[in-house]
Order: sequence, then C-alpha cells, then structure tokens
Amino acid sequence: MSNTKNTSNSQSQKESSQNTQGSHNAAEDPTGTTTHSTADRRPSPMEVLRQAREQLAELTGMAAESVSSFERTEEGWALEVEVLELERVPDTMSLMATYQVELDHDGLLTGYRRVGRYERGRADARRPGGR
Repeated sequence: MSNTKNTSNSQSQKESSQNTQGSHNAAEDPTGTTTHSTADRRPSPMEVLRQAREQLAELTGMAAESVSSFERTEEGWALEVEVLELERVPDTMSLMATYQVELDHDGLLTGYRRVGRYERGRADARRPGGR
C-alpha cells in the first residue's frame, strides 16, 4: 500500500510542477488574453532541417538520405533533399532524386518538387563550357 500512496503523491507533485512550469511560459496581458514568450520562438536551423526531412518523408513515402542545400529565404527556408526513389542491386544502380523543398519561417512545409533524378553511382553530368 505504501507504493500506491507514493505513486499518487508523485503524480500530484508532477501535476503541480507542470502547472507551475506552464505559468512561467505564459503571461496575461491587461485585456485578459494569454501571450506566450518562449513557446512562440522560431525553430533553429537544425529543427527546420529535421522537420523538412520528416514532412517530406510523410508526404512522399520516401526517406530523405541527405540535405545537399539549405538556406534561409525571405519566405522562410529552401532546401534540396536527396531521396532514394528506387532501390536496385547493386546499390550503385539505385535511382536517386533531388527534391527542392520550401518551408515557412516556422518550419512548416509549403511546397516541394522533384528537380532531378540520377543513379546513385553516377557523378553530375558535365556542364556546357567545361565547367
């Protein structure tokens, strides 16, 4: 029985602690509406990167293998993500794709499109002019 009592005491303390923590994150302005200070912060670049990979995988059903380009834009974020589209044997013959992914400032995906496909074992094609 002492375990039951300790468990209920622990739960009460945990709930009390959570309520106290919640009051630190929110403040009430004179109009009676609650404003959040730290909860409304912008995500860090690493958080945006993780969110982009997760959201793209959820939408396409394909896991992101790497991010080859990542930059902040006026609209939010722009990334190029490498995805395994078709697995083949040997692995160097697997079909890869590059997706351009756009996110808003909060890290929510606003659009994506495939901009290229290639076999895993192939290098980029030579550009005209010898570059």
